[in-house]
Amino acid sequence: MALKGNLKDFSTTQLLNLINLAKKTGTLIIEAPAQAAQLAFRNGKLVYAQMGADDGNLTSILHKAGKLNDEQARVLRERAARSSDKELGLLLINAGYVSQTDILLSIRAHVLDTVYRLITWAEGLFRFDQDVLPGDDRITVPIDLENVIIEGARRMKEWERLSEELPSLDMALKFTDHPNVNIRDMKLSVEEWRVVSFINPKNSMKAIAKANNLGDLEIRRIVFGLLQAGLVEVIRPEGQRAPLPFLPGRKPAPPATPTEKKERLGLVNRLIARIRSL
Repeated sequence: MALKGNLKDFSTTQLLNLINLAKKTGTLIIEAPAQAAQLAFRNGKLVYAQMGADDGNLTSILHKAGKLNDEQARVLRERAARSSDKELGLLLINAGYVSQTDILLSIRAHVLDTVYRLITWAEGLFRFDQDVLPGDDRITVPIDLENVIIEGARRMKEWERLSEELPSLDMALKFTDHPNVNIRDMKLSVEEWRVVSFINPKNSMKAIAKANNLGDLEIRRIVFGLLQAGLVEVIRPEGQRAPLPFLPGRKPAPPATPTEKKERLGLVNRLIARIRSL
């Protein structure tokens, strides 16, 4: 029977810690309101990750890493339908397009990027399927979870701080009339330039992130940097209605009672015991 739970009661970081301690083999599936993701583990090591519609195929990973140009990726996607990742990787190495190191490092970067995005998910249903692993056609790279958990905790703190500065990604951006610096003088990354190109009062930050395949942490980090540089300001998207004002008699949801908090803690403890017993 698969282990199931909710991220509201048990965070991704806590799940990774338990899987690492118990040296589990299997696949963790998380289904959030907007998308789903899978993380596979072998003997407590992270070996595979996939999120949303991106199936994590080798062509897409190498294209995203800049190892393949657009035309090469297009041709290889057609061939990939008839070849496994392992066959395609061997073909690329023999043809001199990439090295084995290029492939392994690109896959590792893709897996880590996916798991770090998952760490910021605050809600979603999860289950752990024991001994379920990706097919043999996939190239897997074992990654120790200890450093992933430490870095994930650091990013979670950063995400919480940035969420306080930018609480809603439904807001839009516009360039300030009198910026502190000239954008041409700034050394921006490729992702930052892409975000800049989408800045428009009609585009919400959420829409900009989706268009550039950025997670909540990445878009907040980039926007915060632009705000600190005095290049942009946060505005309400054009055409969006202002929120309803507070009405007398409309009470906010009450905080959890001591009994509810105790029940949640009990659920977490039972979940820990269940994972360790798998």
